[in-house]
Amino acid sequence: MTSASAPASGARRAALVFIFITVLIDVLSFGLIIPVLPHLIEKFVDGDTAIAAYWVGVFGTVFALVQFLFSPIQGSLSDRYGRRPVILLSCLGLGLDFLLMAVADSLPLLLIGRIVSGITAASFTTANAYIADITAPEQRAKSFGMIGAAFGVGFVIGPLIGAYLGEVDLRLPFWFAAGLALLNFLYGLFVLPESLPPQRRSARFDWAHANPFGALLLLKRYPQVFGLAAVVFVANVAHYVYPSIFVLFADYQYHWGLREVGWALLVVGVFNVVVNVALIGRAVARLGERRTLLLGLACGVAGFVIYGLAGHGWLFLLGLPISALWAMATPATQALLTRQVDADAQGRIQGALMSLIALAGVVGPGLYAGSFGYFIGPHAPVHLPGVPWFIAAALLALGWLIAWRYARVPPAPAPPAAGAAEALA
Repeated sequence: MTSASAPASGARRAALVFIFITVLIDVLSFGLIIPVLPHLIEKFVDGDTAIAAYWVGVFGTVFALVQFLFSPIQGSLSDRYGRRPVILLSCLGLGLDFLLMAVADSLPLLLIGRIVSGITAASFTTANAYIADITAPEQRAKSFGMIGAAFGVGFVIGPLIGAYLGEVDLRLPFWFAAGLALLNFLYGLFVLPESLPPQRRSARFDWAHANPFGALLLLKRYPQVFGLAAVVFVANVAHYVYPSIFVLFADYQYHWGLREVGWALLVVGVFNVVVNVALIGRAVARLGERRTLLLGLACGVAGFVIYGLAGHGWLFLLGLPISALWAMATPATQALLTRQVDADAQGRIQGALMSLIALAGVVGPGLYAGSFGYFIGPHAPVHLPGVPWFIAAALLALGWLIAWRYARVPPAPAPPAAGAAEALA
């Protein structure tokens, strides 16, 4: 999409606010259950932390596998029918799913709830395509930073509220999350505008790229996208260390309860907001998207190494501001990726990327939860609960090397002919 085709400045800002609030409420609802889900699983296995760690890995892997299968379908649907209906269906399904999880009385039923969550968690995929629809290429890193800020704000408030609610009842955060998701559905129903007009939609539903493997093959059409997609994959495998082991790790290593975990996640969220709101735009303007991406990945490596070495909680906290700078990498990568494709393929590309992220989730939870459970268990050759953080650091280092090779800003497209410019107007 060229600058000429971008919506008017006022309309674009209003649409960004709409999508910001939509993503914020979704993230807030997910953030609410972060501190309590591992402990609810732990309760179902009679309080055994090592066994609970393995089950957390199973839950994360199944959730990601379902997302891997369904994300490209959602992306193709949004290219064909528009972004708005996909977001609305996602919010509705998510609210109903949280209700199911709130009443689950066994691990299998709770797992079914996570499966439904994976199917309906589409708003993040479609939000990225939405941003690409309404924003000029040179402004996308800043706009994706705004979406990153929504994630940060959601994780500032959500886990802390969830921790306090969880101290009352481990089920209460699920009820609250259900209410937020259903309110988000009503908000979008009455307020959220469509970003993809009919004339810019795909002519048909693309079944070839609606399956995850076809979607991944779509990435090969764009060599630059394919290289950056590898960075996305590796970085997201690394990122899964947080939901996979943080709550159980903090409890085991530092004896942190729900409140301490909630406050730690609040600090993480505050740093994330600061980076996405105050730093990403300045970093891209000064360094460019490529160097911003490389700097972000390097800070992530350093932060994870500190986490793995931290034998005390205050040492772990020292790593938070360093690892927070990793947040610069995601909007820089998204901005580089969206420059490579036209408007009618943005949804499919974002769906393919979400499948790739979900595929990372198939690998990550088992890798981290399994290594954590093993290295705190009775058969470990050495007691080393920080192993998952070291694995994540190594993966980000690999991502840095791939980004060094593939992260390049494409040449500017030739200006459209006079007739094409008039048609866009």
